Amino acid sequence: MRTAFIETLLELAEQDDRVWLLTGDLGFSVLEPFVKRFSDRFVNMGIAEQNMTGVAAGLALEGKIVFTCSIANFPVMRCLEQIRNDVCYHNLNVKIVAVGGGVAYGAAGYTHFAVEDLAVMRAMPNMTVIAPGDQVEAGLATRAVKELQGPSYLRLGKAGESCVHKTTPLFTIGQAITVRQGNDITLISTGGILSEVLSAAEQLAPQFQVRVLSMPTVKPLDQDAVRKAADETKLIVTVEEHSKIGGLGDAVAEILIKDHFNCEVLKLALDSTSHSNVGSQSYLRQQFSLSAAWIARAVREKLEYNESL
Repeated sequence: MRTAFIETLLELAEQDDRVWLLTGDLGFSVLEPFVKRFSDRFVNMGIAEQNMTGVAAGLALEGKIVFTCSIANFPVMRCLEQIRNDVCYHNLNVKIVAVGGGVAYGAAGYTHFAVEDLAVMRAMPNMTVIAPGDQVEAGLATRAVKELQGPSYLRLGKAGESCVHKTTPLFTIGQAITVRQGNDITLISTGGILSEVLSAAEQLAPQFQVRVLSMPTVKPLDQDAVRKAADETKLIVTVEEHSKIGGLGDAVAEILIKDHFNCEVLKLALDSTSHSNVGSQSYLRQQFSLSAAWIARAVREKLEYNESL
């Protein structure tokens, strides 16, 4: 995803000289094409994300469209006050890009996990929160946030993710993307775990018609797609590489509670106590019961439990 991001950003910078890129000492072997082509619009701020966010706010006040970029949670947690007060309060054109959402940097341990970021950024005023599901969505999302007036958070994977979309889907901020049709169960996914969710749907397919929705925009959420799923399927399952608190699952549940739907919701995400595990992303997905096999198993167990009542 990070490659799709920088390739798209290069195109945007060619077309619009307001586009700037700031990084927190990140991106060697990735950002060099931008540095080489637009050295006058690139600043490596060093490991100083608070300063990076403040400088981005200043540039945005001068009419620039500024992308800040760093690893996982660092462009969020380390400089949250600056995001809140400098960027969001003034509704500035600062686009915060986190590389390695979820547990993509799992070998580095919890300090490099981005597993509370969706909850935190959803709470920020004026903030649009986007977590594309694959490389195709990442490129489309980069174009979309560039055109969006105001702050946005773009949560990317790292590298090597499976490409789910074989053709280019329609990408609109605030709208879900239907990856698979079905009328028994709806799986709703955000971020790079989309490939696992689609694989789980295929494992469930012999027994059930499974709808898969990629939900790249977590805020604002596609309420119509959620309501439609609640009307047409008997179970909605949200899947995210994020804490169970405050992310996609809670956003979906808020809609269903508000509108008094009887459709059941199963939230698959990380427990808030999942801090001590270290390993590759695939290993950690197994440990956190977020692999395709674990997702399919959780859905079957939920449906069997419902039938036993």
